[in-house]
Amino acid sequence: MQDTKKFIENLSGAGKSIGVLTSGGDAQGMNAAVRAVVRMGIYVGAKVFFIHEGYQGMVDGGDNIKEASWESVSSMLQVGGTVIGSARCKDFRTHEGRLRAALNLVQRGITNLCVIGGDGSLTGANLFREEWSGLLDELVQSGQISEEAAQTHSALHIVGMVGSIDNDFCGTDMTIGTDSALHRIIEVVDAIMTTAQSHQRTFVLEVMGRHCGYLALVSALACGADWVLIPEMPPKDGWEEQMCHKLSESRLRGSRLNIIIVAEGATDRHRNPISSNAVKDLVVRCLGFDTRVTILGHVQRGGTPSAFDRILASRMGVEAVLALLEVSPGTPACVVSLCGNQAVRLPLMECVQMTQEVQKAMDEKRFEEAVKLRGRSFENNLNTYKLLSHRKRNAELPRSSFNVAVLNVGAPAAGMNAAVRSAVRVGITEGHTVFAVSDGFEGFSKGQIKEFKWGDVGGWTGQGGSLLGTKRTLPAKHIDKIAEQMRIHNINALLVIGGFEAYLGLLELQAARSKHAELCVPMVMVPATVSNNIPGSDLSIGADTALNAITDTCDRIKQSASGTKRRVFIIETMGGYCGYLATVGGLASGADAAYIYEEPFDIRDLQSNVEHLTEKMKTSIQRGLVLRNENSSENYTTDFIYQLYSEEGKGVFDCRKNVLGHMQQGGAPSPFDRNFGTKIAAKAMQWISKKLKEFYREGRVFANTEDSACLLGMRRRALVFQPVIQLKDETDFVHRIPKEQWWLRLRPLMKILAKYKTSYDVSDSGQLEHIVRLRAKDNSAI
Repeated sequence: MQDTKKFIENLSGAGKSIGVLTSGGDAQGMNAAVRAVVRMGIYVGAKVFFIHEGYQGMVDGGDNIKEASWESVSSMLQVGGTVIGSARCKDFRTHEGRLRAALNLVQRGITNLCVIGGDGSLTGANLFREEWSGLLDELVQSGQISEEAAQTHSALHIVGMVGSIDNDFCGTDMTIGTDSALHRIIEVVDAIMTTAQSHQRTFVLEVMGRHCGYLALVSALACGADWVLIPEMPPKDGWEEQMCHKLSESRLRGSRLNIIIVAEGATDRHRNPISSNAVKDLVVRCLGFDTRVTILGHVQRGGTPSAFDRILASRMGVEAVLALLEVSPGTPACVVSLCGNQAVRLPLMECVQMTQEVQKAMDEKRFEEAVKLRGRSFENNLNTYKLLSHRKRNAELPRSSFNVAVLNVGAPAAGMNAAVRSAVRVGITEGHTVFAVSDGFEGFSKGQIKEFKWGDVGGWTGQGGSLLGTKRTLPAKHIDKIAEQMRIHNINALLVIGGFEAYLGLLELQAARSKHAELCVPMVMVPATVSNNIPGSDLSIGADTALNAITDTCDRIKQSASGTKRRVFIIETMGGYCGYLATVGGLASGADAAYIYEEPFDIRDLQSNVEHLTEKMKTSIQRGLVLRNENSSENYTTDFIYQLYSEEGKGVFDCRKNVLGHMQQGGAPSPFDRNFGTKIAAKAMQWISKKLKEFYREGRVFANTEDSACLLGMRRRALVFQPVIQLKDETDFVHRIPKEQWWLRLRPLMKILAKYKTSYDVSDSGQLEHIVRLRAKDNSAI
């Protein structure tokens, strides 16, 4: 297969010059994208130029366009905003301005542009590309450039990356900055909830999003807000009364606070704006509740980028350079984007047109269509929010006679509680009686089982750890007692939320079905573990929160060395034998090396890493970061690596070590984990409802087929139910990891960005796709 593969070694950027600029509103993660473009560009032999102050710098020229070096992007990964500056430029909108910009680029030999910005910036870039040959003709005629220069620079190539906190660009799952903006919003909401609770207040929060309700919708989902107002789906007429009824109902159920989230562009069905102050006045007038307004404003743009944004931007930056290397004069300008875990390239103007279609649909009051055009992920968020927030009255609920049990198994992971809340509420909405089991399978065997009502899980989304209690105990030794408890409580289905023990537990329960008829019920597992080591799923609930804990700590540790002499930090991460946290954490924090079990290393590798760092430290670089997974090697321990680096680095750098430990398991769940937990558990409960109907025969539920015990995992872009028995072949049970892991493909990326020569298989790299195909996704997308 070697010949069909495409490797980075065969792509050369020699003789090419790439200009990189950030334009429009800033977004966290832009610096990570700039860093990746610069380093990948230099790596393939191209020259890379910073274009400071966006298009303004391109028009003004002079010192605004400077060649970048490897060291010039050091230490910018963790910085928010954009270090090279951004501006909204009027000059570039004029023909004269674009003519000056073209001259400045030709004088420096730049014919490749990497533009990081929103749809306005990218549309401007495309217009510039279309006019390019005409602009060069004008410059030749006025004698500002020679015929020869015009020939040499005859085509301008453009690749865009979308940097916008609003996530308002069609064709991309997430734009750079969105996840970080959600972090800022959720930090504020969590803080506000504690004060609102004390005073029994209602808070109206206004978040950014003039034309797009993504931030409002997802933050409402992540904090369990009582009401949300977004431009794509304005509330039905008479919403004021409905909202007030819902707020007073939640107070009657014992809630001490209400949260209402308003997007700044929210309107009613007739396109009349709904302001946060108008909502406050309404609540005070109708209910007399003590109500406050908080407008988050530019806080949402600020702060350091989240782990997700750093990885997204780094991957996109590398992909953008690859796209520029492979471009031909006939290729349309493209944007690079992530679709699930997959890098894709999409025609820039198709995305822009579809983004404009959303606005047009909203202007013409075709709201259902506007939601659909936003994409499957947006639609799923909206449907899940509706499902969880609007409690139906008992009379409206379908009545099933089924009992469903929910339990946590394994080590605690942030986001477990969001999953339990979602499962309980969706179960009740589907008409089931939901039982919550404390302390995993051990609690199950002891009968620690109680019915949960709608209000019992209020406020659970933002809580870390496991409120139900969780244990690593496997069911096999308690199987008789578990079967007895299933019989006593007449449990007709099981939803298990947990890590590798949950997976093993499901396999054991399935194996015991032949002895215990009580276990012949639908069972589904949702992966929740910081280690992200579950076969059948690319991601687990809790892994994103752990990654953020690692990157935050690495940032602080690196900062602790500022102003001192050169220093290298050896940091140990969790994960069992799974190197996900070390690898992806290394990519997000700009590590020089990450040692993991899956990629065996010996003393020669350690030696060459030390030499590489020593060479680096002789330049202006002051700090080095080395991550080591806790079980990466039996003999090359964290202490051994620390002592080796200390000895070999004498006279050049000194060393410190840190074991991060259980802080990686704690803390409030990140917005991603809250949403992932909420959506995946809702889908699992809907599957249970479907299976209960399917397996209900002659007054009882009897499920004994392979596909009645499943794991619900995220594969590339879709959520997929997979029979656990079929996942056995994909599992290394000794080391508790899947045999194949997608993130191993990111390792060469980390090495390239740390200045190592390495082989990088880019055959998976995006082919130009068309956006229409993305529209017709099935509803398994998350």
